[in-house]
Amino acid sequence: MPDLLIELFSEEIPARMQRRAAEDLKKLVTDGVVEAGLTYAGAVAHCTPRRLTLALHGLTDASPTTTEERKGPRVDAPEKALEGFLRSTGLTRDQLTVADDKKGQVYVAKITHRGRPAAAIVAEVLEHAIRNFPWPKSMRWGNGSLRWVRPLRSILCILTREDGAEVVPLDIDGIVAGDTTEGHRFMAPGRFAVTSFDDYEAKLKRAKVVLSSEERADHIWQDATNQAFAAGLEVVEDAGLLAEVAGLVEWPVVLMGKIGDAFLDLPPEVLQTSMKEHQKFFSVRDTSGKIVRFVTVANRETADDGATILDGNNRVLSARLADAKFFWENDLRVAKSGMETWTEALSNVTFHAKLGWQSERIDRIAALAHELAPAVGADPELAVRAARLAKADLSSEMVYEFPELQGLMGRYYAEAAGEDPAVALAAQEHYSPLGPSDDVPTAPVSVAVALADKLDTLAGFWAIDEKPTGSKDPYALRRAALGVIRLVLSADMELPLYNKLRDWIFSIQQTDRSLSLLISANKIEEAKTELRLCERLPTAHPQREVLIDSADANVTALVSSHAALDAQYKDGVRNAGLAESASTDLLAFFHDRLKQHLKSEGIRHDVIDACLTGDRTDDLANVTARARALNAFLATEDGENLLQGYKRAKNILDQAEEKDGVEYSYGGDPKLAETEEERALFDALTPAKPAIEAALASEDYPAAMSALAHLRAPIDAFFEAVQVNAESEIVRRNRLNLLSEIVRLCAQIADLGRIGS
Repeated sequence: MPDLLIELFSEEIPARMQRRAAEDLKKLVTDGVVEAGLTYAGAVAHCTPRRLTLALHGLTDASPTTTEERKGPRVDAPEKALEGFLRSTGLTRDQLTVADDKKGQVYVAKITHRGRPAAAIVAEVLEHAIRNFPWPKSMRWGNGSLRWVRPLRSILCILTREDGAEVVPLDIDGIVAGDTTEGHRFMAPGRFAVTSFDDYEAKLKRAKVVLSSEERADHIWQDATNQAFAAGLEVVEDAGLLAEVAGLVEWPVVLMGKIGDAFLDLPPEVLQTSMKEHQKFFSVRDTSGKIVRFVTVANRETADDGATILDGNNRVLSARLADAKFFWENDLRVAKSGMETWTEALSNVTFHAKLGWQSERIDRIAALAHELAPAVGADPELAVRAARLAKADLSSEMVYEFPELQGLMGRYYAEAAGEDPAVALAAQEHYSPLGPSDDVPTAPVSVAVALADKLDTLAGFWAIDEKPTGSKDPYALRRAALGVIRLVLSADMELPLYNKLRDWIFSIQQTDRSLSLLISANKIEEAKTELRLCERLPTAHPQREVLIDSADANVTALVSSHAALDAQYKDGVRNAGLAESASTDLLAFFHDRLKQHLKSEGIRHDVIDACLTGDRTDDLANVTARARALNAFLATEDGENLLQGYKRAKNILDQAEEKDGVEYSYGGDPKLAETEEERALFDALTPAKPAIEAALASEDYPAAMSALAHLRAPIDAFFEAVQVNAESEIVRRNRLNLLSEIVRLCAQIADLGRIGS
């Protein structure tokens, strides 16, 4: 069986596209050859800045010859139907056979598909892959029609067998496949032939090209950390930057340089961000955490061991860091004179066309933070101050240059301005958590502002009906909802959401309608101005009357629309109904996010559904506490058996209530018990009921489950020995009332009927 080697050699491919492109090439080719009837033992894809490589091992020599039987029309079918069938099969009438079918006798065509050699199939599949390659962006060059991410220079495509290598015949827009490739652009120019993948990889390495991106990344990291260790320093780990730099070089040469003394006082995050974003440098810190050096990766060896490269990089880096230092010093002067300058500037920054300015949003966040502060143990006034300053750094020069530093720079500036440490910390932490693995703030003021920020975002977009749809979530609302859930659960915070969401949404909707009325009024004035201009046209103008009529109709339509909007704005009942609907929908959105979060903890989906019933489903901490306790209880033998007892009791009770047309909810009378098992269940319920109710009142759900566990044995014994539907109607009703006590007691924790459904 031959091995296939493909290399697509081009000008430099952007690093961010390489790995995906290698996988796309692998998928397109392997899917194509398999669909054509070939099989293979294994496939591996590689990428460098100048090449995509694919190797298939154990490829079959040819596709098999296959025979297909295709049923045609009945033998008594019209001649036209038979002619169409013959055209589709490529056969003549005498090549058809006749077979019995449930519809009668029909013509059958036996079509033989001859096997094809691997080379022909590979050529066809590779050409299709190249011409239909899913690059995010592609280009044409010269006079050809071929599109590639960068100009494609050569194609290597060979099938290797024990007796040698065969070039797959392929010509794509004048690029003819061969068995040659090139090494490093500068250190090993010129082409050379290869005979197999092993030969290809070995010759590339001799030509100063490391084919494997993982090997390049490992070399960069090992060499960088060794150089830093020798100097008593440490490289700041950055997996994303490492992968990107490994895609920029074919022969990595690690060099470590010094940062100028004038820049060492910049915050380490500023140094790290500037070097990473502009230069693709790794940061190197000392034992105190101060960034003092950088690591760069060259693409070639030099006679002076990289001294010239380092000197050039130092000059460019100094210019970049001089800009950062200028931003930092300017921002510090503003911060020390009062951060209100920045917050006032946000009154000219639009948050969203329907949600007003950033300054208006800050006012809402401050009000929410003041309301939420007592629930998390924060000082309300500090929470308000933190909320008002949390977004101030958005107006700073540093954050304008490096948006990813927002929040962090806010903390530095608040500290420089002499703000309370809790206020400064909240400026950094109020964006957190940004994802499922991000740290959750624990400082009370930070928690209050973070919750207010996320709840305002969610309430705002629900108020204007801009919700996530399918996979689209342009405002990261799913992430915001998960952030609220993690904050609430981390703080074990009792926060009934429904009424608050309704009030917040109603308030935002009023703001939205005020803005809409203002925009509508401005449109009317613009239309009236246009009408006046039309009326001033000379009477001899051929289109004067048409233009006046059109402008007048536009004014009339806008005035009518404005009146309808004004009536809607004044309809408080209707607006309140819209807020109710939006808050109900938003609470359901929280429940969906909570389900996903709790599933990641190993809590069963039906347990979560069972706990999302009752009066407190808007208290996320309460729902979670019940779900965790119930999930743990059901994992025990007592829990599983009690669940079966509950379901049996509930089914019997439901059937009896439907039959009798009454509700059994008065509780049973122990005096009417006839059997020992019946009396034992009454005796077990007597202490269990107050114990469970006390545990539920104190939200000690594990204790409530423990008390329920004591009912397992008497419930089992009751159903083993007692017939609920006794002949005596009094005894029967008493037993049904006893079952209703068990059902209602369990229902206080969760709707156990949903478990297993």
